[in-house]
Amino acid sequence: MPKKNCQNRIRVVLADRQVTNRWLAEQMGVTDMTVSRWKTNKIQPSMAQFIEIARLLQVDIKDLLEMDSCIDRI
Repeated sequence: MPKKNCQNRIRVVLADRQVTNRWLAEQMGVTDMTVSRWKTNKIQPSMAQFIEIARLLQVDIKDLLEMDSCIDRI
């Protein structure tokens, strides 16, 4: 059975926008470590934080929550 390769959407959007963990952390009032943990799925932002992240990064919240980045590995 093929494995799924699912990229963390926060990680993808930050990279696309060329935004650092530090910048997002400062804007959100959290630590760099918190942003890092969001990006590695060790913890998840609250829904209010997801909304704020989407606003700050100027993306639709669905872009942060979608699993469309999951693809079959061959």
